[in-house]
Amino acid sequence: MIARITPGTLSGTVPAIASKSVAHRVIIAAALANGTTHVVCNTTCADIDATIRCLETLGARIERVEDGFRVHPIPKSQEHGILRALAGGTLDCGESGSTLRFMLPVACALGADATFTGARRLGERPLEPLDRELIAAGCELEGLGALPLTARGRLRPGRFELPGDVSSQFISGLMLACPLLGQPSEIRVTGRIESKPYVTLTLQALASFGVAVEVEHAFVSDTEVTCYRLDGSAYRTPGEVSVEGDWSNAAFWLCAGAMGTEPITVTGLSLSSAQGDRTIMAALSRFGARMRRGTGSATAQPDHLSAFTLSAQDVPDLVPILAAVASVAQGRTIIQDCRRLRLKESDRLATTAGELTSLGARVRVAGDDLLIQGVEALSGGAVEAHNDHRIAMMAAIAATRCTGPVEIYGAEAVGKSYPLFFEHYRALGGHVELIDA
Repeated sequence: MIARITPGTLSGTVPAIASKSVAHRVIIAAALANGTTHVVCNTTCADIDATIRCLETLGARIERVEDGFRVHPIPKSQEHGILRALAGGTLDCGESGSTLRFMLPVACALGADATFTGARRLGERPLEPLDRELIAAGCELEGLGALPLTARGRLRPGRFELPGDVSSQFISGLMLACPLLGQPSEIRVTGRIESKPYVTLTLQALASFGVAVEVEHAFVSDTEVTCYRLDGSAYRTPGEVSVEGDWSNAAFWLCAGAMGTEPITVTGLSLSSAQGDRTIMAALSRFGARMRRGTGSATAQPDHLSAFTLSAQDVPDLVPILAAVASVAQGRTIIQDCRRLRLKESDRLATTAGELTSLGARVRVAGDDLLIQGVEALSGGAVEAHNDHRIAMMAAIAATRCTGPVEIYGAEAVGKSYPLFFEHYRALGGHVELIDA
């Protein structure tokens, strides 16, 4: 699909969609609980649907209801305490890295003989050292380094060890699996944890389902060590749980407000959320935008934008859209610590720099950093989404500061996290024509 955008100012109010990060965790916990759970979740997307599809393959029954999902858990069995996960099942993870990295340890904890499949770059995204920990704890993994990947055996409780500079999804995946093991387990993480707010979201989801996690921080030979201890308690349904609004996708509209000439408000957000991408408020304030907090809402108002230096270590998903803001801010912005962006749906360091440059920005990659020299206005032109939802949405927001039209090839990529993106774009006054191609 091609999105053809005529530049113009966006303004008004738009509702936040459901947090994909929270929904993954809550729906998995509900499928592993001791009874039915009503999950209030106002939207879905391809990645959430992938997790649901995998859980249904393992035996859960998940109904769509008007305000979300009714999750009937995987049935219990006398032999294992919980169903042995339909041996031989195929779990299609689509293009969702979260789904694969969460469901692999969960399936191992269930004793599933399962084959994982997926699309596009998913098979290239690393599983090391999570795979080593699963193998050391009694599982067999066949086909590592690609998809399909087959898992056999049942995960043993005990100690799992991970470095902090790998994907936080590995930590979360093990946390989601541990309550199924029936005995205490510990996840020991050495070094600073990258994207740590996502681990906090996992802890919150576990707490909602009655799983307590003891967290201990220490320094060993000047190295930070974090231990997460789970006492073996099982998931217990709270009956109903709600998925909060998504800051990662709200960031696109708030950045559009900061870059434009009129304010934009996003409703349905928790101002006390543990989502790391809530940092967008502070980042835009640093750029010079005027930010306003309401009751469950956030507003960005334009003002003079000036460059500054920031780290992407805890907020990698914000990099593309913050780079778009920086491209029209006065001075040179440096976005540091972008190494993990190379492992996303695209190499986001390369695609962010390349596609913004196609629109007339001055962006280059220097090691693991992005260097962005602001310009008065962008020119417009054609960009390729590279099957990456955040690159497609970045280009659409950047189009608001272009002097000429913008065409986004592969614009259907937004469906991975935000199927309503172009509908909301139009609701804010944007002029976009969607063309099948």
